Order: sequence, then structure tokens, then C-alpha cells
Amino acid sequence: MRRLSDKLAHIDAALDGGSEVPGARRPGALTLEQIRLRPAALPECDLDEVDTSTSFLGKRISAPVMVSPMTGGLQRGGDLNRRMARAAEEAQIPFGVGSQRVALEVETRAKDFQVRDVAPTIPLIANLGAVQLVKGYGADHALRAVEMIEADGLYLHLNAMQEVVQEGGDTQWTGVLRAIEGVCLELARRAPQVPVFAREVGFGLPREDVRRLIEAGVAGVDCAGGGGTSWSLVEGRVAEAEAFRQLGDVFADWGLTTPEAVLEVRSVAPSLTLVASGGVRTGLDVVRLLALGADVAGMASPILRAAADSEEACRAFVGSVLQQIRAAFFGVGARDLASFRSRPRLYRVPSLDPLQV
Repeated sequence: MRRLSDKLAHIDAALDGGSEVPGARRPGALTLEQIRLRPAALPECDLDEVDTSTSFLGKRISAPVMVSPMTGGLQRGGDLNRRMARAAEEAQIPFGVGSQRVALEVETRAKDFQVRDVAPTIPLIANLGAVQLVKGYGADHALRAVEMIEADGLYLHLNAMQEVVQEGGDTQWTGVLRAIEGVCLELARRAPQVPVFAREVGFGLPREDVRRLIEAGVAGVDCAGGGGTSWSLVEGRVAEAEAFRQLGDVFADWGLTTPEAVLEVRSVAPSLTLVASGGVRTGLDVVRLLALGADVAGMASPILRAAADSEEACRAFVGSVLQQIRAAFFGVGARDLASFRSRPRLYRVPSLDPLQV
């Protein structure tokens, strides 16, 4: 289990902006900046008519965006979680907690993840590392994580490359897929109201793995691609050994970008519930990913930075994101999500060729 100093270093590395990988470091990759929405000069609707709401995990939410899992397990992370959860509740959008492993091992840490008292109505998503399922964890632990925060869903996160770069990381991944299948089967029997999602942490989900995860029984995925915080780079920056610092830098831009990951998922699973996260910084980024095929987009570091500033700043930031989503819908002449999906009006710069999605 990680030391508190390690977790604090991770928060600092995520907050300072130095762990993000710009698009220029990904030559030839499809990035969010390349995605454009063709404007509607005649929207034929009024801005105050635009409805961005949708359903997620059995609950109505105000917009197809969520606060992605980030941190927890120490007082500073717990304080940030509560700030972000209060902002999510006020905005009526989902909230996901960071890995609950530490709270499963040290009962007193559970309080740093328990936000239901400040977020009584929104969807909450529990979180457990998938690799832990071959290290003694199982369905009982998954259920404990769900019950700990009164969650509406469960993320089993996939962070293989992060573990490789992490000093002392968990690099024995043989049997993880079968273990995920076991958890899916058990939760379907014991807690059928709690869907299990597989979640990458920033390296993207390729189509062949999506197929295998669906066969294993997951109800949805968070394809979490590159474009935002690189957890390889974070691990390299906090490493003590030079070899691991170099490893983190070399693999900083590893994997698929978030738009590429969305297209990979949709190529094999057109109707699977899909959350897209990684590099989502604005409401316009959210709408770009919806146009590519995501059901919900997740935001992490921009909200974390706002929360680190103040609770008021966090609320203001989330409010501005919702305003931007509404503006983008209006800008393409969409009154709601259904009408937006009927004509997403995508093109890619600089060629301006329509995207085939």
C-alpha cells in the first residue's frame, strides 16, 4: 500500500499541469483539437429551450458529463472529494471516486471517499483496481467498495502501463480478465442494480480488449484515452530512481487518444454504455466526444484544480462547463441530446473532410 507522501506527490503532480501531454507530442494522432462541429447559422430553436439532460445509471442528470475518479485516501484528497462532490450534486452530474483500495485495507480511510451525505441524489461510482483481483481481492471487496459509498455503479480500473512505470508497481496481470468476469457474475447475482464498468486511466481501450471485456460481462466502459494527465508521466515525475523517471517520460504519450479510443469502442460496440475521459477541458470537448459516440464525457484535472482553489471556484467551473455544453447544442441547432445525435455535424481540420463515425 502506498505511503501518504506518495499520494500527496501524485496530487501535486496532477495539479501543476506538468503531467499533461500536448497534442504536438502525438504526431498523426486524432486529438480533440482536430474535431470541429459545423455551425448552424439558423439554429431554429431558442437557447432557453435547449435541454442537455440525459439518464445515467438509472438516474436523471442535467448534462452528459461527470466528475471522473481522481483522488482519496488521505485528508487532503478527502477534502477535495467533498468539494467536488458538492459541486456535482449542485449541478446534478455524476461523480466517481478514486481507487478505494486504501479504504478497504485501512477502515479509517473510508471517510475520505464517503460523499453521499453531500451528494444524496446524483449517481456515484465506486472504484477498485482490476489488478487487485489477482492479488487476493474479489467480489466481496467489490461489494464493500460499493456499499462504502452507497454507489450506483462500480469501476474496475485498468492501469497496466502506470503500474509498469510505478516503482514497486503491480505488474502481474495474468488472469485479470477472468477475475473481472468473476466479479461481473457475482455482482449480477448479488447486486444486479450496480453495473460494472471497465475503466482505463488514460491509455485508451483498443477494440480487441473491448470485445473481451464485453464477453466478460461488463455493462459499460470508460475508454479514458490520452490527451490530459499522463499517469506514466506522473509516476515518472514522483519516482526516486532515475530509471523510472526515464521510463515515465518515454511512455508519457503511450496509447490511444480519447477520440481514437471512442472510435475503437464504437467500431465493435455501437450500443454499449460508453464514458469518454482524458483531456476533456471544456464543455465543447464534452460535445465533441458526444458527437463521436460517447454517452457521457468525464472531466478530471480541470475540476481538481478548481477544487484545490476553493469550493466556490469548483462550483463556478462546473457551472461554466454546463453553460458551454448548452451553447454547443444551440450552436448546431439541437434542442436536446436526441436531436444532437441525429446530426452531429462533425468534420476534422485541416482537411474539412466529414468524419466517418
